[in-house]
Amino acid sequence: MPSFKGIDFYTQKNTWKAFLLFLALGIGVATFWYTETFLVELRADQRRQIELWAEAIKSTFTASDDKELNFEYNILAANVTIPVILTDNAGNVITHNNLDPDKIKRPGYLERQVTIMAAQHEPLTYQFESGERHYIYYKDSILLTKLRVYPVILLIVIALFMGVSYFAFSSSRRSEQNRVWTGMAKETAHQIGTPLSSLMGWIEILRSQNADEMALVEMEKDIDRLVTITDRFSKIGSVPIIQAEHIVAVTQEVVDYLRRRSSNKIAIVFAPERVFFDMRIPLNQQLYSWVIENLIRNAIDAIEGAGSITIELSLGQKYLRIDLTDTGKGMTKTQARAVFRPGYTTKTRGWGLGLSLAKRIIENYHKGKIFVLKSEPAVGTTFRILLPKSIVE
Repeated sequence: MPSFKGIDFYTQKNTWKAFLLFLALGIGVATFWYTETFLVELRADQRRQIELWAEAIKSTFTASDDKELNFEYNILAANVTIPVILTDNAGNVITHNNLDPDKIKRPGYLERQVTIMAAQHEPLTYQFESGERHYIYYKDSILLTKLRVYPVILLIVIALFMGVSYFAFSSSRRSEQNRVWTGMAKETAHQIGTPLSSLMGWIEILRSQNADEMALVEMEKDIDRLVTITDRFSKIGSVPIIQAEHIVAVTQEVVDYLRRRSSNKIAIVFAPERVFFDMRIPLNQQLYSWVIENLIRNAIDAIEGAGSITIELSLGQKYLRIDLTDTGKGMTKTQARAVFRPGYTTKTRGWGLGLSLAKRIIENYHKGKIFVLKSEPAVGTTFRILLPKSIVE
């Protein structure tokens, strides 16, 4: 596994994401604060209107002539937005205004509205000279209610717009990146093909000259490996063929190849139980081998001096579990979360694409999962792969 001394190329992007998030939160808080301040002022104005309306009602009971009475009724008629109910001391409804005319006919509607209004605003109380008391109940006008909901709706629309825009931008960027990487991979495969053919020819020449056969066999294995790698690169961007493969045999082939080409101070242990020997699961052999090879090479890089790499198989309810554990440098939790990001690398010669491609191979093509199961600095790391066992035999 990587030693994590390199540069995370996503740091700047994440900084901008955090900045935009805080900016959006700031806009949201400012919007709510301004709206709430405005609503408080509007409620106060509404309260003053209700008080004026109450005074008008009170005056109707003490009006001395028709002219004064008409003036009071004009004030009452001016209220066309605020729902109000006037009751007597016993709670009987005397009059009401700005309520749904269809619902008023329903039994108990006005009484329920009185309860709702009392919970929303303290009623106004007026006592006449006779000792009789009237209570004025009211609730927020339709306009006030709409204004309260408006900033929430506005923020939801803004959030949806930002989400759709970000998704569209990210999809476009990923699509462009995929086209670049696909083109580069196919061109790399094409460029490797010519010297590879020449190497095959040179091996036959050396064999005809009685060169060391053991050395030639190992060279042929390396050439076969190059052929496999070339085939992998040439198929990037294409839909891989998934078919039933023997998981132990495929994994063992990778282990054997890397074991002969790694330091003898590092032990690569793969000793599956016999129950797995005949097990076949849906795989693309070349891509899966690429993943295991990448994990083992990273583990070798993480081990300084002597150490071990252990690959274990186990069965879950839906998945075959493949755990790869090393005794290398390990990772912090923050590093473990970042390790699959494209471009996250600590190697001076690395591009930070290996684990990102491994994640894509396992999750996109094999419908499985790959993640850091556990890791501890100076102790080691365990990667876990989950592969569906849908066609296990």
